[in-house]
Amino acid sequence: MSPTDLPDRPSRHTSRPSRTFDELVAEAVAEPTEGWDFTWFEGRATEERPSWGYARLMGERLARVDAALDLDTGGGEVLNLAPRLPPLTAATESWPPNVAKATRLLAPRGVVVVATPGGAGAPLPFADDAFDLVTSRHPVEPHFTEIARVLRPGGTYFAQHVGPSSVFELVEYFLGPQPEEVRSGRDPRVEAARVREAGLDVVDLRAQRLRMEFHDIGAVVHFLRKVVWMVPGFTVDAYRPRLLALHDRIEREGPFVAHSTRHLIEARKPSRPSRFSMPSTPVDPYNL
Repeated sequence: MSPTDLPDRPSRHTSRPSRTFDELVAEAVAEPTEGWDFTWFEGRATEERPSWGYARLMGERLARVDAALDLDTGGGEVLNLAPRLPPLTAATESWPPNVAKATRLLAPRGVVVVATPGGAGAPLPFADDAFDLVTSRHPVEPHFTEIARVLRPGGTYFAQHVGPSSVFELVEYFLGPQPEEVRSGRDPRVEAARVREAGLDVVDLRAQRLRMEFHDIGAVVHFLRKVVWMVPGFTVDAYRPRLLALHDRIEREGPFVAHSTRHLIEARKPSRPSRFSMPSTPVDPYNL
């Protein structure tokens, strides 16, 4: 699975007749949550896009290789944006509804979608040195040692990750203040160090903080039902008083504002390890 991407600009339908709390919530609860198509949010929520344009850069790299793997592909929506796919392309996904959706979308393009177990540390079901390129947009828990193993010498890991404290204004509205170790999880500098420990050279690392707006309580409900790790165990019944208070706040003050964090990481497997090779210079995502 992979986390969020709300529409990046307000829809012309943003101004809509006021509806009751119950009407908005009922509509959100009725909406299916499988896949990573976020068009339902048009007119209801927006999110700025990172300046680098991950899908375009991913497509450029896919066009130059013979074998590629997309990790945590979700419903396959992002991978399917690539104009050209390599002759050998595989994708992994752990959530069964997304496996089915990705297979329907990607199989006609020759992509093999492999169901994998969720959780950190699970080995990838592929041979050593199998792929020229491994991609992922918003991987849940990237296993960098396994990524390094399946990459061919000279191969590249290219991904956009969710960063620290992403959408935590919303998370902490429901869960209260989170401990520092939770807030600082997914730090790009820590992840870059883990990538190097796995034997890859980090060649690019960039980070951005991006504005999000939720224009009605239905958008909040659907978001939390779809991105289930934001508020674990979320249900409307369990959080009804907080949802009702947030609905009143949005009606009174306007959109609820939060911020997502993203970082782009590109790393390369050395062509041939050498005992004479020098360590690469660390890349600082905050001083590029």
